[in-house]
Amino acid sequence: MVVEERVAGAGTDVLIRKVDSHLAALRAGLHGPELELAERLAACLRELVRQTAQSSAADRGQVRAAVHYFVLRRESRGRLLSVRSLAAAQRVVNKVVVQLDRPDLLVETRRDLLV
Repeated sequence: MVVEERVAGAGTDVLIRKVDSHLAALRAGLHGPELELAERLAACLRELVRQTAQSSAADRGQVRAAVHYFVLRRESRGRLLSVRSLAAAQRVVNKVVVQLDRPDLLVETRRDLLV
């Protein structure tokens, strides 16, 4: 049992480090609403990783996929970041949030908050 807890903790740490590392890189190139969205996505993903550390393999897999989607966006070119890619990551993260029944973690854009 102790081994399982260590493995879960190590996996959790790796995912959170990936999110944090990617966010640090984004901070160098993003400003304004795009950076705010990236920050909210990262915060949501960190919380999902923590909350599902002891959940089923299926739930952890969904969260891991969302983290990888956020970190490995294919639409970016070099240092330039496509805003569309952040919106796509937002859709993926929000889909996982809904599937895990955590509507409190939905990531909304500033525009969504005004409506």
